[in-house]
Amino acid sequence: MTYILAIDQGTTSSRAIVFDGEMQVVAVAQQEFPQHFPASGWVEHAPEDLWETTLSTCHEAMAQIDGKIAAIGITNQRETTLVWDRTTGEPVYNAIVWQDRRTADYCRELRKAGHGEMISERTGLLADPYFSGTKLRWILENVDGARARAEKGELLFGTVDSFLIWRLTGGQVHATDATNAARTLLYDIREGCWSSTICELLNIPMQMLPEVRDCAADFGQTQADLLGYEIPILGVAGDQQAATIGQACFSPGMMKSTYGTGCFALLNTGDTPVASQNRLLTTIAYQLDGNPTYALEGSIFVAGAVVQWLRDGLKIIEDAAETKPLAEAADDEQSVVIVPAFTGLGAPYWDADCRGAIFGLTRNSGPEEFARAALESVGYQTRDLLEAMRNDWPGASDHAVLRVDGGMSASDWTMQFLSNIINAPVDRPKVLETTALGAAWLAGMQAGLYPKLEEFRQSWACDRQFTPDMEEAARERKYAAWKRAVAATITY
Repeated sequence: MTYILAIDQGTTSSRAIVFDGEMQVVAVAQQEFPQHFPASGWVEHAPEDLWETTLSTCHEAMAQIDGKIAAIGITNQRETTLVWDRTTGEPVYNAIVWQDRRTADYCRELRKAGHGEMISERTGLLADPYFSGTKLRWILENVDGARARAEKGELLFGTVDSFLIWRLTGGQVHATDATNAARTLLYDIREGCWSSTICELLNIPMQMLPEVRDCAADFGQTQADLLGYEIPILGVAGDQQAATIGQACFSPGMMKSTYGTGCFALLNTGDTPVASQNRLLTTIAYQLDGNPTYALEGSIFVAGAVVQWLRDGLKIIEDAAETKPLAEAADDEQSVVIVPAFTGLGAPYWDADCRGAIFGLTRNSGPEEFARAALESVGYQTRDLLEAMRNDWPGASDHAVLRVDGGMSASDWTMQFLSNIINAPVDRPKVLETTALGAAWLAGMQAGLYPKLEEFRQSWACDRQFTPDMEEAARERKYAAWKRAVAATITY
């Protein structure tokens, strides 16, 4: 039998998932790796941790099957920034993670100087520390000798996908796909090329940048000594775009929301980029046969991470599953609200400086109320995104079904509250590995093993639909409390 291997390199772990010819998961391997916080608001990964856990999980997953891997698809944490030596592959600095806020002051200077509008028009993004461009500039400015070496053509830049492709192919391929390029702050999503204007503004040598290809394309062959034999890399997409593909959101107006460390909602807007008036991002959902499909995206920095905080910070749970019975036991008379702005607030607020806050505490507030407020914060933030999308684009229906995936989507309590607070159906698919499935389908389709887009769309299946059962007055009262809490957090 022949299989497709999906590499899912995420923020807290690397995973390898093997799919069979029917696009069913047959093997999974996962390894966590350390997070590094060298200063307040700074988040880094050791590049070798990303590489070694990726390679190790591939070996582990491949050992579980009897057959050959026909192709590899890669999906990755986006915006995380690496710079390495063109000859040796040695990184010059740690990977600066998408959550990192160290360039907030520089982004503020860009906006103050009037460059924000030009950046948004070309990239669909905001001049914010979230994106790769200012992280790359920071490395060039702060690592001894980096700028001089980059200008001599000795250094390469890439997001995690590019770094893995370069390593897997033994330095033969320096490439990325359109979805990852669209998250760098350096790529003109309308023209479909790197923006020389923005690179000049940020003082970034363009020879550092990878070649941009379709999501389903030839990204080279792995070196035989790495995985046992040469395997073509035929699919690449950033994690949220891969989830959009895996959820078969191929029609304009379809929405998906992924709940991992953060939460990311994408709305397919078709072949036209929609400029947001509500501080959402305009991005590329996927690109096939040279044709980009665009999306509006809202990014929430903290979703599943708020449950990790309950576990690791407050130590009121030992496992995420404990949040459900706690939330169910919470006192309905209390109105505790957690605004989990641990690393600032994402869309539609984009406040890099505010920090988390808790409102509505009483002497009776305890683990139950904290657990419920933590889970509810994910629903409130999602509603913020959906309301902004509806205001931006008339194609976003008020009651369109939201397709969900990611670790938190397995929580029935959280998904029911989500449906209640957004007042719309929430569909959870049978295949929860939608991010890996999206990457696998790209590679399998390119290899001729998996069906084309229309047939793949028909194969999507719903596991459970959650429908609203909360009274309108309660819904609006709770959401109003959330809005007051956010306003107070921002102004603190």
